[in-house]
Amino acid sequence: MIRRLLSLVPPGTVAVGAGLALLGLASYVHLAVAGHSLTEADYSSLSVLWSIVFTLGIGLFMPVEQEIARLVAARHSQGLSPGPVLARGAALAAGLLAAMVALIVVAREPLADRLFAGDGTMVTVLIGALAGLAIAHTTRGVISGLQLFPWYGTQLGVDGGLRIALVAVLGLTGVTDPVWFGAVLVVAPVAGVLLTAPPVLRAIGGGAPVAWAPLLRGLGLLIVSSLLAQVVVNIGVINVKVLDPSDVATAGALLSALVLVRIPLFVFASLQASLLPGLATTATTGDLAGFHSLLRRALGIVTALGLTGAVGAVLLGPWLVQMLFDAPGVLGHGDFAWLAVATLAYLWAMVLGQALLALDRHRAQALAWAIGVAALVVATLAPVSTALRVELGYAIGSVVVAATMAALLRTRTSRPVPTQAPPREAVAPGVTGGS
Repeated sequence: MIRRLLSLVPPGTVAVGAGLALLGLASYVHLAVAGHSLTEADYSSLSVLWSIVFTLGIGLFMPVEQEIARLVAARHSQGLSPGPVLARGAALAAGLLAAMVALIVVAREPLADRLFAGDGTMVTVLIGALAGLAIAHTTRGVISGLQLFPWYGTQLGVDGGLRIALVAVLGLTGVTDPVWFGAVLVVAPVAGVLLTAPPVLRAIGGGAPVAWAPLLRGLGLLIVSSLLAQVVVNIGVINVKVLDPSDVATAGALLSALVLVRIPLFVFASLQASLLPGLATTATTGDLAGFHSLLRRALGIVTALGLTGAVGAVLLGPWLVQMLFDAPGVLGHGDFAWLAVATLAYLWAMVLGQALLALDRHRAQALAWAIGVAALVVATLAPVSTALRVELGYAIGSVVVAATMAALLRTRTSRPVPTQAPPREAVAPGVTGGS
């Protein structure tokens, strides 16, 4: 039975899923130990740092990983080495990182004062954590492009395992400085890269430099969509700090709650690698029935995941965040209900976004996320409590994104899907999440 089940999943799903599971567990352990070790104010600062790191880090560097994977996979099928692609991809990631670092350095004092209670060291940790993700996603692009999925899962697992070990040491030694808990986000991904470097180094090889055009084509729209998607799912914690800097309890409690309600996102991430190629294949061959069938199955799976997670979160969430993370008891069952609805809609948006990419409709996907972020902003301005404002923003923003994508897909797939060249991202086994 186990062998039969494993045969149904795409190659690499188990290896990547195992790494993601450990990385997801690390998030809970990291925040749980921090919640029991830090004051409310310090945990609030760590929560904001966490949200910024994964909003910018995944938003900027996941598209780079996907484009590197696409080009490496194409060259590998032709017997060419990935070295020239890695060189271009690393230069691109370094350029994006340099631009972000420049902006952070310029705004260092306002960021420290507004978000980190005046602690400039946390801004330095922010820069280091973004650098770690830039390096990690760049090398993962090579590993996934070569279809070395066990190594991909290993890098995720090393990152997660080291986070668990480091925060355990911090907890056992009585460390109470949020800077050290933030520094784990710098050390762990870099160590994961170093320990999984052998396959990358063996495969690099030489060759003529690749042109910039194949790497940059469509990347801008992918980055826009990726960043806006991360804004929708992560901005709530940051908004609490911006809307009411004195409310340190809600910021920390909200991050703990989000980590719980987003468990279905980690499960979906391990399956995501197979969804886009499947949709792309049916789109390329003009198989409208197959396209709709696969899309309906994917939506059914994420709906089941979302509803299952929602029931547990609404019933047990207020108790779990206090027990696991020592979070203040400021969120009730209603708060978790809003967050669960938002997460279910976000899962729908992730699936529908893959369908748009399969149809090579990058602009449509970016437009939907932009409309959703606009709806989030409007909802956040509602004259209600700070917690409810950010919960409504997440929920309404996600629902609007999913509804917009569904409408855009309906206008395109109501008629036969034209045969076309496979979309550029179809071969890239992208994995979302990471936090």
